[in-house]
Amino acid sequence: MNLKLLSIATVISIGSLFGCQQAITQQEDILQYVNPFIGTGFHGHTFPGATVPFGMVQLSPDTHLLGWDASSGYHYDDSLIYAFSHTHLSGTGIGDLGDVALLPYSNSSEAIPVASFDKSSEKASPGHYAVHLNNFDIDVELTTTLRVGMHKYLFANENDRNVMVNLAHVLQANWGNAITGNECKIVDKQTIEGIQRSTGWAKDHLVAYRIEFSEPFIQKQVVINGKDTNTNEVDSKDAQIHLKFAKSSQALIAKVAISCVDPKGAEKNMQAELSGWDFDATLKNAKAEWHQQLQGIRIETEDKVIKTNFYTALYHSLMAPFIWQDIDGRYRGMDKQIHQAPEGHINYTVFSLWDTFRAFHPLMTIINPEKAGIWSEALVQKYHKGGILPKWPLVSNYTGTMVGYPAVSVLADAVAKGLAPDKLDEWLEASVQSATWRQDIVEKFKGTREANVMLPHIFYKETIGWVPSDSVAESVSYGLEMAYYDWCVAQIAKAAGKDDVAKEFEAKSEYYKFYFDKESGLMRGRNHDGSWVTPFRPRYSSHEKSDYVEGNAWQWSFFTPHANDGLIELYGSKNRFEAMLDTLFTTDSTIEGEHASGDITGLIGQYAHGNEPSHHMAYLYNWTDSPYKANERLDQIMREFYLPEPAGIIGNEDCGQMSAWYVMSALGFYQVCPGDATYTTGRPIVDEATIELPNGQLTIIAHNNSATNLYVEKTILNGQELNEPFFTHEQLMQGGQLEFFMTDIKQTHN
Repeated sequence: MNLKLLSIATVISIGSLFGCQQAITQQEDILQYVNPFIGTGFHGHTFPGATVPFGMVQLSPDTHLLGWDASSGYHYDDSLIYAFSHTHLSGTGIGDLGDVALLPYSNSSEAIPVASFDKSSEKASPGHYAVHLNNFDIDVELTTTLRVGMHKYLFANENDRNVMVNLAHVLQANWGNAITGNECKIVDKQTIEGIQRSTGWAKDHLVAYRIEFSEPFIQKQVVINGKDTNTNEVDSKDAQIHLKFAKSSQALIAKVAISCVDPKGAEKNMQAELSGWDFDATLKNAKAEWHQQLQGIRIETEDKVIKTNFYTALYHSLMAPFIWQDIDGRYRGMDKQIHQAPEGHINYTVFSLWDTFRAFHPLMTIINPEKAGIWSEALVQKYHKGGILPKWPLVSNYTGTMVGYPAVSVLADAVAKGLAPDKLDEWLEASVQSATWRQDIVEKFKGTREANVMLPHIFYKETIGWVPSDSVAESVSYGLEMAYYDWCVAQIAKAAGKDDVAKEFEAKSEYYKFYFDKESGLMRGRNHDGSWVTPFRPRYSSHEKSDYVEGNAWQWSFFTPHANDGLIELYGSKNRFEAMLDTLFTTDSTIEGEHASGDITGLIGQYAHGNEPSHHMAYLYNWTDSPYKANERLDQIMREFYLPEPAGIIGNEDCGQMSAWYVMSALGFYQVCPGDATYTTGRPIVDEATIELPNGQLTIIAHNNSATNLYVEKTILNGQELNEPFFTHEQLMQGGQLEFFMTDIKQTHN
């Protein structure tokens, strides 16, 4: 694919979204099944506010400022709103952002007023959020464009109409998040602009903004470090601007454009995307964008729960990565310098790669293949600007979060599916350099959180062939994941015609074998001298010191996606492999350890659907003689762990991964090994589905589908029965018809 042919217009084009009554009807049919409150309870960490697909602005109420459940700024159990801010993270396990915070108020003498609200007054749908602020008696509505948030405030008290711009506001969920600086200027009686800097998960975060009001303020109060001033310019970490507007029965409109560069960029963004003041038209445009994206997959089912779960999951899968580039093509790179994007390149941020390489990115190669190519190239550009491929890039920052170098999985999958450039030299260079011990990178990232990319796991992998438990923590997780990532590098090298590099990394991809303890049948830590770690506690998990990341031996021992046949060989037979899978799903669910990871949720035995390492495991039954067991477990997971309620996501949503798993599984197939363009079949929970493809449609039909007919008797793709539960990406993208014939009889292989 020639990425230069891709236009920014493909990202934000909305001009063709209007016209026929049929489109409006379809929009209503689809959008009514999206419930943005799903995942806002328990530890789903989603937010209900307004955004557009992959939008730079996520305008949402901040009800939770401290602790783990402040990761998105919102938790369903809360009853106070501190502000409406313009950037949020969807479903992450770490929190940040909450940039540019506004709050309307009346009848308050508080230095920093806080609003109260009832759940009954809250409304949320794609592109729209509304709430009534009880103590201020104000109706608030929010909507957005790609880079601009729009607020509508209707004050019951026409004589006391105020807005606070809180320059000290930040989500303090983790990592000591704090404002580090403000450069704010009141330009005139309707305009404020500035730059806000903060530190936290993103160590050096900058967002510029321009705020415009639909009418001039008549009075201002600028509070700096708790003291009133008469200034029009603010240079302080702790400041609030209070604006009073004239008596009126009309709604007050505020527009807030953000930029990752400077206020001039924010002004250009506003001029290009939202020059007028028509809230209803802006909302209509936002809903049209959501309709365009959501109708990429249309499903049929009489079960409203399934329909709500499906379209909400698809909605949550269309929020990140989000664009981090101004309308003029400028962006702040990983080197913190300002760059002009080359033609056809778009900078994105918020890649939760360790989570999303598993299902989100494979799903996007089907329904958003152009964006999949753009995102892959964006990761390579981050390598060029920063020195290595990122693990979890956040607003121009390396964060050092999670395991290994998962970006190579996304690149390898793009290569396998024909979404890469014709020349792969840069992609291969980025992959090899990020997977290899390099002293220059060690020095460059010394003392930073990203240092654990190179220090010390890759060093041990390269010098002794495994990661020793008595030298570094989380050794087994790193060792298993790096074996898969090295296989991904090998696939890129093969496609680039570099057979020597491919051979080198293929050899490294077999290092997973070193952790396999034949006696227990589990992956186990080994010391520097090769001895097993003792005592061995397979159910033990700890955030402080463990051989496993966010899990235990049971939840990590089946992670060999590139070598499932090789894993079966280690077990000695398919029967023993199947028996171990059975034990995984039926053994006691007790998790040992005082500091066990809070991510271990959604337990079936020791299978933990609330965290990503388990997500492929039910499908592993397709490598045994009893694929019906996959059907049983998939049906159980979809029905028990995805519910149409605030606590309806069993763990962190993780930027679309939890939801993308449901979307793909509900359709009846999944990709166990990104980089190998092969899908394995499961248990479709929808009756029919139509997937829009670049060159046609794929229709999926589950004949005789029901809660009791959960087993697949046979699968037919375009008239040909599948002899095995596998088909290729190339077959899928040709379109046509995929038929599942469902039954209540368990199916086995001979």
